[in-house]
Amino acid sequence: MSVELRFIGSGDAFGSGGRFQACLMLSGGGENILIDCGATSLTAMKRSGVDPSSIAAVLISHLHGDHFGGLPFLILDGQFSRRESPLVIAGPPSIEERTTAGMEVLFPGSSKIARRFDVTFSELPEREPTEIGPAVVTAIPVEHASGAASYGLRVEYGGKVIAYSGDTEWTDTLIELARGADVFVCEAYSFDKPMKFHLAYETLRQNLHRLECDRVVITHLHQSTLDRQDEIELQVAHDGLVLPL
Repeated sequence: MSVELRFIGSGDAFGSGGRFQACLMLSGGGENILIDCGATSLTAMKRSGVDPSSIAAVLISHLHGDHFGGLPFLILDGQFSRRESPLVIAGPPSIEERTTAGMEVLFPGSSKIARRFDVTFSELPEREPTEIGPAVVTAIPVEHASGAASYGLRVEYGGKVIAYSGDTEWTDTLIELARGADVFVCEAYSFDKPMKFHLAYETLRQNLHRLECDRVVITHLHQSTLDRQDEIELQVAHDGLVLPL
């Protein structure tokens, strides 16, 4: 089986276009892994026929609810579905504390209940390739305020390189992030309006010549940007899109 990248969720924080929040799945290069797990991700996985217990690792770009808020539900689903295989969750500093706090807010006592499977948290060091499950992950800082470090992620998986911007305004670290990638998945929240901490499609387009990667796919579009898709020259992700790599 070849490596596939599936957009389980391709939306923004507000469900623009009826899309699920950020959640990408890599398969075919070993065990399945998720890149981000927004609050709607468990529903999105089940709607798309993905068994949540098949996920071996989750890589989190930053600690906003539309990117990591699905973790409490993923963990609880494993508990109630009698999952036995371990789950590794890797992300910015405080990933464990923030996930545990979320579990306690949503389902008090749930973080302390004994489970049949181990959940291991790992804080990703900046710019240091780190083995997480079947992947090697490099976290590269980007410009987005989230109460902790925010990262773009380079994921080496099954002989392929997937670069993912997370959420960020334009920063030249995106050039570093995308260099040599088979695909660069990049947010383009607005169409041409500059925004603090988010990227406009027009800004990305103007910098495409600086990105040394095979393909660029945009995601995390606001409704105003979705409404102008006929003006967009790049591939736009949608829920259910599968990219063979």
